[in-house]
Amino acid sequence: MTLSFQKQRSRRPSIAGLSLLIAALLPIACAASPRSQQQGNVIRLVRNPEAAPDFKLTGLDGKALTLAASRGKVILLNFWATWCGPCQAEIPDLIVLQQKYKDQLQIMGLIVDEDDASVVKNVVAETQINYPVAMTSPEVRSQYGGISALPTSFVLDTQGRIVQKHEGLRDPALYETEIRALLGLPIDARVETFDDTGQIFIAHADRASELPGVDLSPLNPQQKQVALHKFNAEGCTCGCKFTLAQCRIYDRNCAVSKARTAKIVTDLSQTTSGKGTKEKSAAPASAASP
Repeated sequence: MTLSFQKQRSRRPSIAGLSLLIAALLPIACAASPRSQQQGNVIRLVRNPEAAPDFKLTGLDGKALTLAASRGKVILLNFWATWCGPCQAEIPDLIVLQQKYKDQLQIMGLIVDEDDASVVKNVVAETQINYPVAMTSPEVRSQYGGISALPTSFVLDTQGRIVQKHEGLRDPALYETEIRALLGLPIDARVETFDDTGQIFIAHADRASELPGVDLSPLNPQQKQVALHKFNAEGCTCGCKFTLAQCRIYDRNCAVSKARTAKIVTDLSQTTSGKGTKEKSAAPASAASP
C-alpha cells in the first residue's frame, strides 16, 4: 500500500455559502486546515496513552452510544456540525473508511453546536452516513478538553486509549494509516511516538516546555522554569476557566493569555537583568575601599 500524506485534495462542501457565513459567526471555529499535515509518510502516536472518557449518548437511531460497546475496535470520534463546510467535506471519506474496516473500526459522529436533531437527521440521510451519530452534551465536550475547532477527531486504540487528536480537514490516507497501524496491519509509513503535553488532554499542559505564541528565548533555563510554573499556576481571565498554559494550547488566538504570558516573561527577564546590573555596579566601589 503506497500512501502520500502530501497529496492535496479539495471537495465542494454540500452546505451553501450562507451556512459557511453562519459558521464563521458562531463561537467554535470551523477549521479548514490543509489535508496535508504529515511529511515523509510519518505518523505520530501518543506514548503511554490514557483512556478516553466514556459517555452514554443516544444516537439519532435511538440506540445507546458508548465507547465500551466498541472495545476491541479502533474508534474514531469525530466532533462535527452540519454548518461546518470542512466537516461536510470529510464525510464521504469517513463513510469509505467505515465500510472498508467495518469489523475492526467504529467511527462515531458527535454533533456539537446544534439544537435541532431533525436538521442533523436530514444531513445524515442525505449523505448516507453509515456510522452512528449523536447529539453531544456540553459535559462530553468538556471531558474532551472543549472543542475549539471543527472538525476535531480523536483516534482511540483497541483498548479505548486516545493516541492522537486531529483538528481540521485531514487527508483520509492519514486516518487510514493510523487505523491500520493500531490494528497491526502493514503500513507504508514510519511510526513515531510523543509525550502528551496538552495536545490530547489539556490537563497535561503542565508537562509542556514550550507553549504556542509564547517566546521564552529571553530567559535562561532557571527563569524558564519559573515562567512555566507561573503559567500553570495562574488562571486566564478570558473566561475560559483554564490556566494560562492551558489557554495558550486551547486557544492560540486568545489575546488575554498571550498578553499575560508575555508580561510574565518580560518581568522575569527585567528583574533578573536589574539585579545583575546592580551587582556589577557595586563591585568597583567595594574594590576601591581601603
